[in-house]
Amino acid sequence: MNNYRSVNPATGELLAEYPILPDEALAGLADRSQRAYSSWRWEAVEKRADLLVRTADLYAERADDLAKIATEEMGKPIAEARKEAQLAAAIFRYYGLKGPELLADEVLHPRSGDNAVVRSAPLGPLLGIMPWNYPYYQVARFAAPNLLLGNTIILKHARSVPGAALAIEALFHEAGLPAHTYQNAFVSTGQVADLIADPRICGVSLTGSEKAGTAVAEIAGRHLKKHVLELGGADPFIVLDDRNLDRTVRLAVLGRINNGGQACAASKRFIVLDEAYESFVTAFAAAMAGIKPGDPTDPDTLLGPLSSEAAVEELLDQIRDATDQGAVILAGGRRADRPGAFLEATVLTDVTPQMRAYHEELFGPVAVVHRAASVDEAVEIANDSPFGLGAAVFTADEALGHDVADRLEAGMVTVNGVTQTQPDLPFGGVKGSGIGRELGRYGLEEFVNKKLIRVPHMAGRQIGSAENNPKAPAAAPQS
Repeated sequence: MNNYRSVNPATGELLAEYPILPDEALAGLADRSQRAYSSWRWEAVEKRADLLVRTADLYAERADDLAKIATEEMGKPIAEARKEAQLAAAIFRYYGLKGPELLADEVLHPRSGDNAVVRSAPLGPLLGIMPWNYPYYQVARFAAPNLLLGNTIILKHARSVPGAALAIEALFHEAGLPAHTYQNAFVSTGQVADLIADPRICGVSLTGSEKAGTAVAEIAGRHLKKHVLELGGADPFIVLDDRNLDRTVRLAVLGRINNGGQACAASKRFIVLDEAYESFVTAFAAAMAGIKPGDPTDPDTLLGPLSSEAAVEELLDQIRDATDQGAVILAGGRRADRPGAFLEATVLTDVTPQMRAYHEELFGPVAVVHRAASVDEAVEIANDSPFGLGAAVFTADEALGHDVADRLEAGMVTVNGVTQTQPDLPFGGVKGSGIGRELGRYGLEEFVNKKLIRVPHMAGRQIGSAENNPKAPAAAPQS
């Protein structure tokens, strides 16, 4: 059984190792979460919100320390890691300040004249399964809204970022979260299945691969558990003209190499109309070739190592599969000339549907550029994907940009910009990219009991009421 291991991908150094939780201790996790829920759910929402604000303060204060952990464990350039910690702080602060308003009762006005409200009530203990690529942000967007609701959390983090997992749990404790309301769990895949099946666990949220999402959905469905899945992406970046070429290319590069290209919602497929193709691809390939992988602890580094040697090998296999079948490398395509899990920023053209790089997610700094003869063909190529997470459309004609956005099969589309997370905007996709939404008010709409509380309208015992008038129609039966 593989332990949780913290390995620096820039050096190969083993930093720490933690054992898997013994099987006999597994039931205690769910039991403690259930007992914590029995009191946490009844805390005033204002108190829960204040705790989230204190958590936000700690994330902001410790941003440098948290960034160092992420850089060491998964290779994120230090400047990006610091921004991630600050983003997590912003998410906790958003729900802490805005949450009570978002959770206010919704007053309904039924035709019957009844007094009726919909109240947002918690479900109970939840299981979160989180990835390594954004070790703080991914947890924040799951934990913040659900702790605000009154749910409790068991968090299974990725095996490669145990240091970040422990740091998150410690911050919650320091902020004053009651014991066992949030529990870090170093558990195995088999133990995850057991937790999902446990009757005390009321829902599960996973961010990860399609394979993992399918497995979680199958188990959750079998046990009638609510689930949210944020899975892979192969986001299209559509260029309809070259009238703002410098800006478009700059955002194309950032959209592809941010976080080492290891982001579900990164721009991965660049679809360019004929009229702009030559100018765009020339400038884009030159810009990508000019990015040199470097030391992730250097604040000026834009592209650090990938998360592991296995990640580098997987991308090289996908590149070789494409070039063996006729794809052309315009930039990169090789390991960087330095020790560690480094890959050059890469641009591929002439990629066809027979190649792995056409339909598979390229989880690293590898871009595929497609040529389209028309707007219709660009949309067709963009939608010819098993994924549907984010998308970007670049054009000087904003009306055209909105029209194309409407036609794209994606959960998020940005016109003249790339997908960026904001605490108050929904995040999620369609097709193979997942089920459900996170962040904004939508993050409060998943693991929640939308409870109707109704008081039938009684204006005294007025004549004409069913009670006093045997001829009055009876209330309609409820299904």
